[in-house]
Amino acid sequence: MNLPEPQSVTFPSLFDQIRNGTIKIPQFQRDFVWTKAMSARLLDSVIKGYPIGTFILWSTQERLRSIRNLGGIDLPDTPPGNAVKYVLDGQQRLTSLFVTLNGLKIYREEHDDDYSQMWLDLDATEEDDLVLLDVREKSEASFIQLQDLLHGEFDYLASFPKAAQQRIKLYKNRIESYQFSAVQITDAPIDVATEIFTRLNVGGKPLTPFEIMVAKTYDPVAGFDLAERFQVLIEELQKIARTRGIDETYGSFSNRRHLSGAILRQKKVLQKKSRATE
Repeated sequence: MNLPEPQSVTFPSLFDQIRNGTIKIPQFQRDFVWTKAMSARLLDSVIKGYPIGTFILWSTQERLRSIRNLGGIDLPDTPPGNAVKYVLDGQQRLTSLFVTLNGLKIYREEHDDDYSQMWLDLDATEEDDLVLLDVREKSEASFIQLQDLLHGEFDYLASFPKAAQQRIKLYKNRIESYQFSAVQITDAPIDVATEIFTRLNVGGKPLTPFEIMVAKTYDPVAGFDLAERFQVLIEELQKIARTRGIDETYGSFSNRRHLSGAILRQKKVLQKKSRATE
């Protein structure tokens, strides 16, 4: 493993790497849980030029299970031969920025969050909160939606008063030129990457043995995904259990370990058969 490489990344470069499949969020990361208020606070810090922490990226040729859709945008696979940069730390911040500045919607079990419903206050001073979640009491020319700030049509932006246009130009430039701090880890095996992730996330839940097993055995070329195979097996066993009136609990670590072991043995048999026919 090489020593970590400190880097600076601009907003356009960061988002382009997400859209082209270079930067990925591994599936063992927790779900996106930040509220809109937390995301608004983060973007307020960016616009004011405050530091927002460092993104830790693991650059590797390994292919892990990763999030394939973010706020309704399908994320492509990394081009063959290219290194992937997996986010080991900073997932909540990175996702917040991506969904907010693209005006996306996040679907949750309890409710949906529409991140297009966030505005920039063009009357606020630097001491005020610049990002708003409610504009019902504001005049129409005193705020702009965040995605319009970055992607709005010229005629629409020109319709604002002169002072507001200057603010729009200033804030857009601050976002697009903001230098995000990143540290890239290269030539590290997956064991080291998962250990780094666990140490960085000391306040959260550590990776379970099953989650580590899923990460290590994922094989996109062979189409093998232990988590998917495990879920299919659980559903089949539950159907059998219901017909026989027996306990349907298969989620304990002990059961996961034994069932996963059976699936992995099946994978090895299929690989041997595949090599024999080549």
